Amino acid sequence: MGTTLLVILALLCFVIFLTAMYFLSTYNRFIVLRNRVKEAWSDIEVLLKRRYDLIPNIVETVKGYAAHEKNTLEAVIKARNMAMAAGNSSIEEQAKSENILSGTLKSLFALSENYPDLKANVNFLELQRELVDTENKIQASRRFYNSNVLAFNTKIELFPSNLIANIFNFEKQKFFELGENEQEAKNPVKVSF
Repeated sequence: MGTTLLVILALLCFVIFLTAMYFLSTYNRFIVLRNRVKEAWSDIEVLLKRRYDLIPNIVETVKGYAAHEKNTLEAVIKARNMAMAAGNSSIEEQAKSENILSGTLKSLFALSENYPDLKANVNFLELQRELVDTENKIQASRRFYNSNVLAFNTKIELFPSNLIANIFNFEKQKFFELGENEQEAKNPVKVSF
């Protein structure tokens, strides 16, 4: 009887040990995933700041060639200011304002097609190249951020890790999506004169 009790006690201790190890490793995995989401968002913010800094330069370059395109230039500046102001709001609001800014930038680049001198201007071409490069990096960073959010959210929903997520109040993160104007954002910009 004594050895049976010791075996049962040893098995119970082993099960408790395994449960504790699973608990700790799952908790640590949540921390890693949450930090990856934060890091990915930080990368997006750095690229958005770069875009905000480039926009006034490109607008000033375009002003010299397309003075009568004041509405387009004002729309770009307004969208830039709106996107910068949304920096402290929710991811959904920031995504919405960033998508509006991307649309106005497409209009600005479409403008250059009607001004051959502007299209050939070295400053404009360099600024346009930098802005396009930044836009591509933003898109890549969005995908990276969204893949990290997906991994984090999936871990929160899976059983039995969802039990640990509930205990420690890990909350699902929002994706950086196109938003309600998704179809409009996918369409090419139409510019008419």
